[in-house]
Amino acid sequence: MELGAKGDVTLYDGRVHVRWHAGVNIDEEDALESMAAVDRLGGNHPIHLLVDISGIAGLSRAARSVFTRPGSANRIALLGSSPVDRVFANFFLALNVQACPTRYFTSSEAAMAWLDAG
Repeated sequence: MELGAKGDVTLYDGRVHVRWHAGVNIDEEDALESMAAVDRLGGNHPIHLLVDISGIAGLSRAARSVFTRPGSANRIALLGSSPVDRVFANFFLALNVQACPTRYFTSSEAAMAWLDAG
C-alpha cells in the first residue's frame, strides 16, 4: 500500500513493514494513514511492525501523538541508519509513552530477531 509519495506499507513474512522515503516530513495525516494501513493489513490479529525511518527529515508533534495510540501492532522495531535517525528515535521514545514494546535498531536483522522473539 502506498502512503502517498511519502512511503509504503507491506506485509512480508508475517510482519508489517512501513518504509518512509528519505527526506520526508511525517505529519499527522501521514501518521493516521500509515496506522490505518497497518491495522488493515493486521486485521484483528496482533502483528509485529518494522518501521524504516532511515533518512526522514522530520516528525511532527501531532504525528508522534498518533503513533503512541494503540493499534494492531504489539511490538515495534524502528530501523534507522544514521545518527540523525537515532536522534529522531530517541526523541520519540523518550518523550512518548508507547502503546507496546518499541526499540530502535540500525540492523534489519537485529530488528527482525527482536520482533520474532516477542
